[in-house]
Amino acid sequence: MRQRLRHALIALTICSACVANAQNPLANDPRAAKAGEYEFRINCALCHGLGARGGGRGPDLTRAQKKFAHSDAEMFQIISNGIPGTAMPANGTNGQGVGMTDEEIWQIITYIHSQEVKAPAKPLGNGAHGKALFYGDANCSMCHMINGKGGRFGPELTAVGGSRTREAIIDSVRNPTRRLAWGLTESTKEFPQEYETATAVTEDGTKIRGVTLNEDSFSVQIMDASEQIHMLDKTKLRSFRKTRESAMPKYEPDVLSDKDLDDIVAYLVSVGAK
Repeated sequence: MRQRLRHALIALTICSACVANAQNPLANDPRAAKAGEYEFRINCALCHGLGARGGGRGPDLTRAQKKFAHSDAEMFQIISNGIPGTAMPANGTNGQGVGMTDEEIWQIITYIHSQEVKAPAKPLGNGAHGKALFYGDANCSMCHMINGKGGRFGPELTAVGGSRTREAIIDSVRNPTRRLAWGLTESTKEFPQEYETATAVTEDGTKIRGVTLNEDSFSVQIMDASEQIHMLDKTKLRSFRKTRESAMPKYEPDVLSDKDLDDIVAYLVSVGAK
């Protein structure tokens, strides 16, 4: 029995080593890419978005340069085993989709490559100027934090440049209510809550408006624009309502020009790529 187990472990080690150095056997196969699109929609699109363009929770995979994978073999290992300490689960363990065979994983990798977009010859925007705007005249850092520096009222943006496309980030600035960002992750929830705007009126008529941090049937925590946290008993409120209207104002071109927005996005992309 021990001998058979030892041989099985040796075979598994050899197999893992082969996969670690493997080339995609389905590379550039249009039929494999088509099959991979189907598998991707079932297993990956919930986090990575349709077309692999990023879904807020998972990174944009259409970029040729990936943050965690620099080869097909590494991508295979990530899809198979997940990434510890991140939201990326091992194959078939997150309750979304189904467990995939090796062939289906290679099909997904083929599909991802078919969706990759070549980087422009000249990067769009001036990242250095974008950083100055972020922490200066554009006032982004009053609500948003990058690498521990900035405000807490809005979503943390350290990784947003690596998880969302340039177009999606621009749309979030121009039309913040169209697609609300994810909020804080709670251990009891598979997906974090969205940044919905909450308004509460207390017994004495005080109006509190902000974003919810935690909420249950009896209580709610609201952070207002000054980052003050209010812990409220729902049974003692005159009213409480949430809306899918972002607390972030629309930044129209007359407030933030297209060029300045391009520079801010360039800065976010440079940070998210690290």
